[in-house]
Amino acid sequence: MTSKGFLTSLLFSIVLSGLISQGQEWTRFRGPNGQGISEATTIPAQWTPADYNWKIALPGGGHSSPVIWKDKVFVTTGDQRANLGILLAVSVSNGQVVWRKDFTLAKYRVNDLNSYATATPTVDADHVYVLWPAKNETILVALDHEGNKVWDRTFEGVQNQHGAGSSPVVIGDRVVFSREHESRNTDAKSAWTAVHRKTGQTLWTLERQTSTKTSYSTPCVYSHDNKPQLIFASHAHGLTSVDLEKGTVIWEVPDAFSSRVVASLVISDGLIIGTNGDYGRGKRLIAIRPGSSDGSIQPKEAYKFDANFMPYVPTCIAQNGLLFMFDDLGYVTCLRSATGERLWRERPAKKFFGSPVWADGKLYCITTTGDVVVVKASENYGFLAVNSLGEKCHSTPAIAGGRMYVRTVSHLYSIGTK
Repeated sequence: MTSKGFLTSLLFSIVLSGLISQGQEWTRFRGPNGQGISEATTIPAQWTPADYNWKIALPGGGHSSPVIWKDKVFVTTGDQRANLGILLAVSVSNGQVVWRKDFTLAKYRVNDLNSYATATPTVDADHVYVLWPAKNETILVALDHEGNKVWDRTFEGVQNQHGAGSSPVVIGDRVVFSREHESRNTDAKSAWTAVHRKTGQTLWTLERQTSTKTSYSTPCVYSHDNKPQLIFASHAHGLTSVDLEKGTVIWEVPDAFSSRVVASLVISDGLIIGTNGDYGRGKRLIAIRPGSSDGSIQPKEAYKFDANFMPYVPTCIAQNGLLFMFDDLGYVTCLRSATGERLWRERPAKKFFGSPVWADGKLYCITTTGDVVVVKASENYGFLAVNSLGEKCHSTPAIAGGRMYVRTVSHLYSIGTK
């Protein structure tokens, strides 16, 4: 084996082992590889406040999701009046705050539906990584699990209409994140960046063109032929495969998305599936059969729907050959992920901004008013419950250690048993 082949094989092994270990933790937005799938069997479909393991008030507000590693839940909040970003480490056993770190942020304007704490942190066995994107600068910080700063980096800010929202991810020895501008606001270059998780040293930066609509999607990994492909989605570039080691484009479907991309990608039946939208509703769902990691096989469109009932903000979820869409208008739709055949469409609640997660054959998704909707993950519609949290929520649940952690604007909850 050549040295290049050995390094590629080693990188793939590191990425694969990381994804497997993440199955026992919840390390990024929507958990292992961003797919929202949990092995837990102890999350109830219905509960009352008496069933909470604990509930705590959060300082400030925000829309980021919790991440979990072993005995700690990590969650960010923001205080826009004080120009603060806050990272909390919370004990999974009793909800006590183990430590708190404050970050001074430059004041900047965001959409009323956005917040200073919208980017979800990412965590591994050594560090928790938190991204604070603002107009004039973007701060990326790594802390150990005891709250000690290991390194920090400052990058160019993010200039757009609504503020930032994409989350960082740890893949192998890299922390990857995106910064996309809007061309009507700035001449600055958008970029996708990877830094070394232990040092913060930049490993590669892939400059990208801007467009009139910033995208907020968080990347994931597609692995088929023993080499991981890093997959990004954006309005400016469509669907893009990037070499994780070099930071170069492998293949691209530039016209995949017709408008702003907020939701992240799902992988099912050998397809990469994404959605886009604008003005409060979805516009397109597209399924792409990816190309090969060496570029010899080019990607191909499997199916596409241009319709208003697609999700805009929420990310889809796929399991057991079924694709489920929770959309911004409150509908839930089930498709066959391989073909796009629609099986059912129902409206159990009002607006969704958070994304669904899957556990033990059940789907959990939170409305903007804080109702946790639970339905069967089945080709036949089955409504199970609505559990009211009583306050605004744009967040996605996290599941680890047999418990589900739900974050509203101002509280964090623990539900379920080990």
